[in-house]
Amino acid sequence: MKIFIRLMSCLLLSQLNVLAQQSKDNFSINGKQPVALVNVFLGSSGDHGQMSPAASYPFSMLSIGPQTYPKTHTGYEHLAKKFEGFTHNRFEGVGCQGSGGNILIKPFLGDDPSKTELLKVTEKASPGYYAVGFENKISAELSVLGNAGKHVYQFPKGNKGFYLDLSYAFNNAFVDEQHQIKGNTVTGWITSKTTCSVGKYKIYYSLSVVDGVSWKDNGNHQLVLMLPEDAVVAEINVALSSVSAEAAASAINKNSFDQFKLQSAIDWNRNLKKIEVKGNVTDARLFYSLLYRTMQSPYVISEKNGQYRNTKGDLKKDKQVHYNGWAIWDNYRTQLPLLSLINQSEYAGMVSSIAELYESGKKDYAGQNEPSNTVRSEHAIVVLLDAYRKGYPVDFKKIADSLVKEVNGLDYKSPDKALETSYDHWALAEIFAILKNKERADFYKNKALEYRKYWNKDFKDLNKNDVDRMQARGLYQGTIWQYRWFVPYDVKGLITLDGGEEAYLAHLDEFFAKDLYNHANEPDLQVPLMYNVTRAGYKSQYWMHQLAADTVIQNYFNDNSRGIGSYIGKIYKNEPEAYLRTMDDDAGAMSAWYVFTASGFSPACVGWPVYYLNVPLFPSLTYNLPKGRTFKIETENFDLKNKYIQAVFLNDKPFKRNYITQDEINAGGVLKIVSAAEPVKVSDTENWISSIEN
Repeated sequence: MKIFIRLMSCLLLSQLNVLAQQSKDNFSINGKQPVALVNVFLGSSGDHGQMSPAASYPFSMLSIGPQTYPKTHTGYEHLAKKFEGFTHNRFEGVGCQGSGGNILIKPFLGDDPSKTELLKVTEKASPGYYAVGFENKISAELSVLGNAGKHVYQFPKGNKGFYLDLSYAFNNAFVDEQHQIKGNTVTGWITSKTTCSVGKYKIYYSLSVVDGVSWKDNGNHQLVLMLPEDAVVAEINVALSSVSAEAAASAINKNSFDQFKLQSAIDWNRNLKKIEVKGNVTDARLFYSLLYRTMQSPYVISEKNGQYRNTKGDLKKDKQVHYNGWAIWDNYRTQLPLLSLINQSEYAGMVSSIAELYESGKKDYAGQNEPSNTVRSEHAIVVLLDAYRKGYPVDFKKIADSLVKEVNGLDYKSPDKALETSYDHWALAEIFAILKNKERADFYKNKALEYRKYWNKDFKDLNKNDVDRMQARGLYQGTIWQYRWFVPYDVKGLITLDGGEEAYLAHLDEFFAKDLYNHANEPDLQVPLMYNVTRAGYKSQYWMHQLAADTVIQNYFNDNSRGIGSYIGKIYKNEPEAYLRTMDDDAGAMSAWYVFTASGFSPACVGWPVYYLNVPLFPSLTYNLPKGRTFKIETENFDLKNKYIQAVFLNDKPFKRNYITQDEINAGGVLKIVSAAEPVKVSDTENWISSIEN
């Protein structure tokens, strides 16, 4: 095993060195490791993504990361020099000032933790790993493997120790805790408020210092452990669980730090290789840095024996792995559809877990007994319909009454809520059609069609003076212009309401010509794709490329209306100040949007297993699918100036459609997209369009 570890370490190190030397060369996955390309500092400064460089693991509730002063939503600010210590969970990329930040550990010198100041002088990180060195000669390395983690500290000689604050949490979200001390080990549970402080979650933990002496309880949830005076190295083992402190203790991993760190990198690499890109290495770095962000939530809450807790706090057991930690309103359009392709075994458990929310009394936001941090779950019904149509098992009959209860409780209090509610009504109508209950299917279809009167009332007339104003008429995070397009399940009907295709195209053109689109948030995320239903589908190809890889003008942010502090430049940048100001990654939503666009296809309407095509951002991408199948996308005449589709071939046969289905992707094969600098304005492709009347 040790020989294997050394060989793998040498392999990864050599590839890191090679990649560092070939920044201007092409990148091919063959013989190289995508984990070495990931920049975990992307989006970690200011309000430009709300991401952190914390050591993490795919879909793990545990992430060990630096707690800086000042901080962002995840507890870390890249520009900050002062550290308060290290915390053990955070929800990457979400709003409401973030959440998590449990179990603060601070290494200190001397006898008084408050007199040690941790000032950063060096820092490095990669998937599963974080390291920092301080002015006072303390250094720390962190790694996460599954729901277990390790800290390794280097100290100068002299008095030293660790300070542990069990009441620490972002935004004063701490509620309660209980702990037990046994020698150098602390076990217990912590309850904190969820994201946006709507609900509460409870996590169990076990934490021990190898070769430590004993924790001293100072009261007020604060502990101190002094290390031997001559000790220069100290290791901490930690694990989290949704089930019990005993389960957390059993998850502790006692392998060496190097073995632990390497296995985490290997596992991350295996997940990142689900998509293999070939092209410019600079672009590959951005791609894999964003792909990495799509695999951090939801969180695995099952133990190896199948035990887990549901959202009522009840202890359950199942062969299927269960998940929690949802941000569905944010990421149902992009991140979850991406996982349905690249993480299919995990996604089956996610779908089951979403369905179980209805058995546990699902609400739009978090409940009071969550097994992990979580955010929100609106449009979960749409996700379940989408999953079913992609071949994932969903027992709709079992949860039908709960689906009805949820949908019947939705409201039309604001213009955007009217459209959002109608989307869920449509999904429920489709589900009852699947269940062959025509009476109920017709009832909810007619309810969904009521969107027309709300659309005519608030979104038809664009001459009113508030149509470009953020949060006008009670809208949530958007404008009338941005929300008017949100009828994803009935674009055919939307075109009729808008006065026909000519008027629809004119309004879309005006929307983009006046830079009314807002990529800083999700409400109009689908609009660049909405030319695809018309004869001007080439304009969707243009805008998808432009937003993903070129200069754009953005007038909207999440704290103002149009025209205040416009931004001109690229949105997706591989740097700490990535994205737009106030643009959160929202649990992988914005990263997944880029991954789809770079791949050459994007979800047309969640609820239908259909993807619109665009020119990829790489000469070649390969999706590695279950059962050894691969789906390869090749771009002929590849050049970033060639934004338009000239022709498409699937398995060497002409493909006369502007869309592809999940089944066709899962079947494997080669999709060749012939690109060109000039658009094909007269196309003979079959254009997919959603319609409630189908």
